[in-house]
Parts: sequence; C-alpha cells; structure tokens
Amino acid sequence: MPTTTKIRPRALVRATGGPRYAVALVVDALGTGLLRPFLLLYGVMVLRLSAPATGVAMTAGVVVGLMCMPAVGRWLDRGARSTVVAASMLVRVLGVVLLLATPAGYVWPFAAAALLLGIGNQAWPAAHAALVATVAHGRERDTALAAGRALRNAGMGVGALLATVCLAGGATALQALAAVTGLAYLTAAALAWSVRLRADPAAVPPEGGDDGPPPRMRALLAANVVYAFCLNVPEIALPLVLVTQLHASPVWSAAIFVANTVLVVTLQVPLTVLMARFPRRTVLALAGVVLAASYLGFLAAMSLGHGWGAPAVAVVSVVCTLGEILYAGSATALVTAVAPAHVLGRTLARFELSTGFGLAVSPAVITALAPLGPAALWGTLAGATLVSASAFAPSAADQGREIPGGARVGPGPYAVVRSRSAAIARRRASSLRGSSGRRPS
Repeated sequence: MPTTTKIRPRALVRATGGPRYAVALVVDALGTGLLRPFLLLYGVMVLRLSAPATGVAMTAGVVVGLMCMPAVGRWLDRGARSTVVAASMLVRVLGVVLLLATPAGYVWPFAAAALLLGIGNQAWPAAHAALVATVAHGRERDTALAAGRALRNAGMGVGALLATVCLAGGATALQALAAVTGLAYLTAAALAWSVRLRADPAAVPPEGGDDGPPPRMRALLAANVVYAFCLNVPEIALPLVLVTQLHASPVWSAAIFVANTVLVVTLQVPLTVLMARFPRRTVLALAGVVLAASYLGFLAAMSLGHGWGAPAVAVVSVVCTLGEILYAGSATALVTAVAPAHVLGRTLARFELSTGFGLAVSPAVITALAPLGPAALWGTLAGATLVSASAFAPSAADQGREIPGGARVGPGPYAVVRSRSAAIARRRASSLRGSSGRRPS
C-alpha cells in the first residue's frame, strides 16, 4: 500500500463512510457540543441537585457505561457496522428523553440518563473506527480516522459555542438545548443507519493470514490509559492550575481550550498524512516524548509565577496539543492495523475501554496530585508518559503485522472478498471458454 502523500477531499469523504455518514458525524457532534459540556449545569440549575450528587451520578454513568464495551465488540465482530453507530446515537436519544422527563430534585432518573448518555459516548468510537476500517485500508484509513476526529471536534466546538451563547437564558435555555440535542442525535442516527454498511466476517478464509488470535496488547493498553490523560489536560489540569496556583483569569483557560480545538480541527489530517511515512508505533512513541516534554514545559512555566506564568502555560499548551494530535492520529489506526479481522470489534472495544478508563480516572488523579505542587503533578505525568512511550517500541510479534510505511502484511478482510469475487469470475470465464472454444465477449 503506497504511503498517502496528499489529501484528496472526495476520496477522503468516501473513506470516512460517504457524504451521508459525514453529515451524521457533524450533526451528532453538534448535539454533543450543545449538552455534554453543560450536563453538570443541567443537574444543578434545572434539576436543583447538589453539585457533588450531580458529579457522582455523571462519573458513575461514564464508568458503568464502559461495561457495555465487550458486548459492542462482539456485535461488531458479527459484521454490524452502521447499525452499531446508529444504536450508539439512539441510546443517547433515550438518555436525553429521560433527562427531560426527570423531575426536579430526583437524582436517580438523572443518573439513569447519564448512564444512557455514557453508554452511547463509550460505544461510538469503537463502532465508528470499525465502520471506517470497513471502507478504507492502509494509510487511507489513518487519514479517514483523523478526518472523522477533526469533523467531530469542529462540530462539538460550534455546538459548545452556541450553547455558551444560549446559557444567558438560564434553566429554560438548558432544557431547550437538551431537546435540540435529542433531535440532533435522532437525525444523526437516521443518517448513519441509512448508510446500510455491514461486513461479512465469514468472508475471511483461514489461509488469508487474518485468522490469528486476538493481539494481547497488554502493554499497549496500559500505555494508552496514561496517554489518554492528555485529552483532559486542556479541560481539567490547565484550568485547575491556572486559577488555583497562578491565580490567573479564567479567560486564559477558555483561550487555551479554544486554541486546542482549532489546532485539532486544522492540523489533525495534515499531521496524520505527514506522519504516514513512519511506522505507527514510531509516531506513538514520538507522541509520548512530545507530551512528556510539554508536561515538563508546564512545570517550568509554573515557576515563572503570576506575571508570566499564564502566557507561558498557553504557549506550552500548543506543544501538548501537537502531542495529542500525534497520539490520536496513530493510536486507533495502529489497533485496526494489527487486529485480525475476525476480532476487530473486540480489539477496538478493548482499546476504547482503556481510553475510557484513562479519561474516567484522570480527573481524580489530576485533582489529587495538583495540591501536592507542580512537581508532583507535571513530573508524575511526564515520567509515566515516557515509560508508556516505551511500550510502543516495535516488537517481533508486531513486525509481521505492520511494516514501515504502514502497509499491512497479508490481505485484509475486504481485500479477500474482492479476491474471491475475482477468482469466481476467472473460473466462470474459464468454464465459458472451455464450453464455447472462445473468450467471452
């Protein structure tokens, strides 16, 4: 498979799942941006719940939602693709409906709604990655996954901006945002389901080189838990240290978050294409080094104190975002490249389970380390990330599955389908030539 060297928009849309699926991604992301960042405020302002009770309910929803991943993986391995994506969106529709129906002061219905939203949010990444892996191969798949992430971040950013503008309306505005979110999820689910994409796991013969056992990936999954912390640094770690330790204006936190979103949207695809000349494991190891360097940069910036500390943190956050982009552009792509086709769903589910676990525990870890001082927070994160980066050093077991340049050894499942069809066509043509004595027209 030749390395991708340029971005072709039409081919990229096809590799991402087609125009309807791309629209589904944008609509779903808009809906997510409208409500997801303000779910805590909904519990406090609309349902009049205490902040601790709301936070515990939301955390429980995310953690329990992770338990659905094994079932999602098995469903994907039976060949479902667009149906699983649509189901992840419909589950969130049910969550929004339950949220709107929850009476003020009742925490358990809110917890159930958070659980449904959590299930949908956890199931979507694995289902989306499996769908893209069905229609794209090699480095084209990497670029398609990167494009999907860029689209999703753009949609969520616009949605969050619209929601921020509407928050002046108070509780009534939050209820309206929740209703619009439910409609967006429903529309996105209908668009995703209309793609009607399904894989045929039985199409891969044992001799196709794709019938091996599921990759163990223990070191990779453990490293991914630590890598996933970088996704919460702009949202949790930086606002926490800027406000409580540097006593800076919250405007700095908002500016860093906006800059992070813009950089991901604009650079995710170009950087993924640029890094396609290197093995995915090398890129992931580089991402770990860049992230660790940014954490040490935050440590140095904190020593500057109140005057220059906040601007320095903002500058270093750009380096952190570049590390995040390198990580996000290669991690899922590596998993799809090394996973045997018949267990692709379960392998992706395990990977997303590790990501979700990292995202779930990172707020508690960050908030526990921050009061101990900058060295405890940023030094620990830098050390753990560097150790995790060593897990992505190429091993003998994986060298047979991923070679430099990103080509996958052995035919993939859908290449096997095509080769089987070609073989059948050749046999039919040979039969016709034998019976008629001439080549068929």
